[in-house]
Amino acid sequence: MNTAAWRRSPNLILACAVGVLLLAMGVRATFGLFMQPMGMARGWSREVFSFAFAIQNIVWGLAAPLLGVLADRHGSGRTIVLGALLCALGLAGMAWASTPAELYLTAGLLVGIGQAGTTFGVVLGVVGRAFSPQQRSSALGLASAGGSLGQFVMMPLGASLIAAFDWQAALWWMAGLSMITVALAAMLTGRPRHVGTRDDVPLGDAFRGALRDRSFHLLFWSFFVCGFHTAFITLHLPAFVVDQGLNFGHGAMAVAVIGLFNVIGSWGAGWLGDRRSKRALLSWLYLLRAGSIAILLALPLTPLTLYLFAATMGLLWLGTVPLTNGLVGQIYGMRYVATLYGLVFLGHQVGSFVGAWLGGWAYEHTGSYALMWWLGIGLALAAGALARPIDERPVGSRNAAAAAVAAVVPAPAAARESR
Repeated sequence: MNTAAWRRSPNLILACAVGVLLLAMGVRATFGLFMQPMGMARGWSREVFSFAFAIQNIVWGLAAPLLGVLADRHGSGRTIVLGALLCALGLAGMAWASTPAELYLTAGLLVGIGQAGTTFGVVLGVVGRAFSPQQRSSALGLASAGGSLGQFVMMPLGASLIAAFDWQAALWWMAGLSMITVALAAMLTGRPRHVGTRDDVPLGDAFRGALRDRSFHLLFWSFFVCGFHTAFITLHLPAFVVDQGLNFGHGAMAVAVIGLFNVIGSWGAGWLGDRRSKRALLSWLYLLRAGSIAILLALPLTPLTLYLFAATMGLLWLGTVPLTNGLVGQIYGMRYVATLYGLVFLGHQVGSFVGAWLGGWAYEHTGSYALMWWLGIGLALAAGALARPIDERPVGSRNAAAAAVAAVVPAPAAARESR
């Protein structure tokens, strides 16, 4: 096998994508660990730190379509390198931030743009195009599992670094680890083998067509709920655990357990997505999330109940990602999947903004996270209902079917007019 063919190997692309997502999502998952030590050192409330994380999420969402266009037109490798550099710069700057404005600029703006270039929209786009339709959902599930594995690996590492050194040194370590992504990005360049259908459609037409389709909006708003859950739980669960009488290590380990079990959940959702209705699977994931949160609130919080909740939530955590990305490619084609998924992902990040910021606001104004947990249950039920009517058929086949019906239906009317 020559070097060019080796670099285009789908399995190698998948392995490098797993590595990129492991580092990018793993580093991001540690942000909740820094909230209390940074707040104590700088005199910041949880609301200040929550707002910085919320800015990061909304910037990530707004930048995702733009970096998706960059990846679709100029290559995923270059886009990932740009994202890694910005993320490392933001983490290093965050270590020296002494005012809320500096925190918003570094942890919010720079890391947010960097995350847009190194996470799902760009990385899953290159994975999806590298595999045939029959293997695509499983491959997307495995790649998404890399992000979950990063959460499992990086949470204990981040906590250990903070304990062994201090929070500033830990942030420098995180910045250095982010730079490993640059080397992995070299293997995510070049033209993919499988680009699917609808390659001749201009980007503007694909964009306008998606916005006119009801299923696109259903995906957008159901993904909003996913973002709300993941941002709130990732950022605030360690503090919630301490408030309930457990120690900081229990909270960090719970977030890590979510990541570990989501390795199974992401792969399983992708595997099932190749064999079952993706929209039905999405609906069930959201409904089961509502049930798991309700059980957490109903039982006394002990290490056992906390870890059982984390394991259950982990199975449901990022399983939405391969299913949602798979639906975007299945419905709208693979040519502009990074761009169109980036637009849907904006909904996820709007939800992340609300979940991260509102969690801090609710705590500062009510003294607890109860409002957020109950809101999470209601939104999960709503997302389950939104996912059910998504039309999984490719838009091209739908248009062809509609044209065939239109050609037949007017015939009786024309015959009546001729009488």
